[in-house]
Amino acid sequence: MFRSLSLKRSFKTHLKTLIHCPQQPPPPPPPSPVLFSSIRALSTASSPPSSSSDSELRKYLGYTALLAFCGVATYYSFPFPENAKHKKAQLFRYSPLPEDLHTVSNWSGTHEVQTRHFHQPENLKQLEELVKESNEKRVKLRPVGSGLSPNGIGLARGGMVNLALMDKVLEVDKEKKRVRVQAGIRVQQLVDEIKDYGITLQNFASIREQQIGGILQVGAHGTGAKLPPIDEQIISMKLVTPAKGTIELSKEKDPELFYLARCGLGGLGVVAEVTIQCVERQELVEHTTVSNLKDLKKNHKKMLSENKHVKYLYIPYTDTVVVVTCNPVSKWRGPPKFKPKHTTDEAMQDIRELYKESLKKYRARDIKTKSSDSDEPNINEFSFTELRDKLLSLDPLNKDHVMKVNHAEAEFWRKSEGYRVGWSDDILGFDCGGQQWVSETCFPAGTLSKPSMKDLEYIEELKKLIETNELPAPAPIEQRWTARSQSPMSPASSSAEDDIFSWVGIIMYLPTMDARQRKEITEEFFHYRHLTQSQLWDKYSAYEHWAKIEVPKDKEELEALQARLKARFPVDAYNKARRELDPNRILSNNILEKLFPLSETV
Repeated sequence: MFRSLSLKRSFKTHLKTLIHCPQQPPPPPPPSPVLFSSIRALSTASSPPSSSSDSELRKYLGYTALLAFCGVATYYSFPFPENAKHKKAQLFRYSPLPEDLHTVSNWSGTHEVQTRHFHQPENLKQLEELVKESNEKRVKLRPVGSGLSPNGIGLARGGMVNLALMDKVLEVDKEKKRVRVQAGIRVQQLVDEIKDYGITLQNFASIREQQIGGILQVGAHGTGAKLPPIDEQIISMKLVTPAKGTIELSKEKDPELFYLARCGLGGLGVVAEVTIQCVERQELVEHTTVSNLKDLKKNHKKMLSENKHVKYLYIPYTDTVVVVTCNPVSKWRGPPKFKPKHTTDEAMQDIRELYKESLKKYRARDIKTKSSDSDEPNINEFSFTELRDKLLSLDPLNKDHVMKVNHAEAEFWRKSEGYRVGWSDDILGFDCGGQQWVSETCFPAGTLSKPSMKDLEYIEELKKLIETNELPAPAPIEQRWTARSQSPMSPASSSAEDDIFSWVGIIMYLPTMDARQRKEITEEFFHYRHLTQSQLWDKYSAYEHWAKIEVPKDKEELEALQARLKARFPVDAYNKARRELDPNRILSNNILEKLFPLSETV
């Protein structure tokens, strides 16, 4: 969670330091008399008129000042050496940073803050005391989980609380298949600890490193049109609030606040404990096939209704759709007997060849790498996603290059068709690749008995948008489904029990640590996202996942987003609960303040 702080000097930063620092360094000494005499000699050499002499003198003085400025600016533009990492620049001297100042970032490194207040209570009593004291002092205490949210929704410069040390399984009811846990426990740790009881979670997101409190609060989800988002698995919870202390919520105890707080975005209280409704642990059969949109349309309704879990992975600039279904192993037939047509090495062949060719090409053009062949690691040791990252890093914004990578990925999946058998917590995961920008939207897709087919229409328009605008869009575009949620702040909230929702994620990888390249990728991603927003979101009633929504910088765009959210979600009820439970807004941060401004009339 903590990373060492690395600062860079700049002349701009230095000027700011001079303005705010009461103890300024002494001014530099005046120019040497020799310099002045040289300038005078130059100015009198040709004996021009007096006005010409003054002009020449001003010109050479200007040159001298410009050279001095460039020298200072160049000096301050270079990074510090490694042994000066924890220093801050002033003119010709160093000042150490405070020892308790930490940089906290999200997993992709796309959002980070520096804070002196990062708390990790070890038990409920310490958490209660911390929340009470912070409220009395009006000090920020934003709940932050494991930092996996692409938008950094849990970050706050004023202070944060993390429950990583509150990670115990408190109670298991094997008969009712329920488990009560501390909210800091990670998903993988939880399923490992309860598997001996023969139970597991009903559904999973792509990865297992989330804390239960975090995955609950942002409305995270797995896939399966019959399975709701993860907040629906919570049947009771313990919330530590600034104004009312610790309160217990359930369907029986204050149901209105319970449903609101299940997907509360960390703004109503710190989730300390939750009771989860689990299911029987089962082995699943994962079936991976390659199809296309035309064939999917014929079988889509059947796919959603007959498979427990299903997702589609679309590969831009190809007609390839990777279809992944997961279902319990048949008690009568057992696992399928299947021999794959291709080995793993054969499936990787195309992308390995493309990497070798691309590396030669970009070396010849002196782009990105100058290492010798002996410096190159063995590409046979890389997984598919690792090799894709390395390929994209060569030229991530070149559409033609990205297209080649996408075609190689399509071949990889064609040669990877087949079956895999394993427990649900192993099978339902997905290797998402390296650091990345993600935007994921959720929109209604009809009912389970009568899908609207809007989900596939959305994808058709999205693919056309990519091709028309020649976006360097990598794979995959991921599409999943869930049943409705009864939590009113969930993007999949609905009062109709049979409603289903589609979730579509677009992506751009950050396969390099080069700051300029990451900035260029970021700008291109937001262009990509803006096009989907302007052309698709309103048409399909699509709303972003809370862990992936980005706050606009433009005032008019922000006001439009606020109005849009207010039309979809019970913002007034949510803000009223915030006022009652957190009147001093210690649990809030910039994202919540911008998305849900607390007006005096609420």
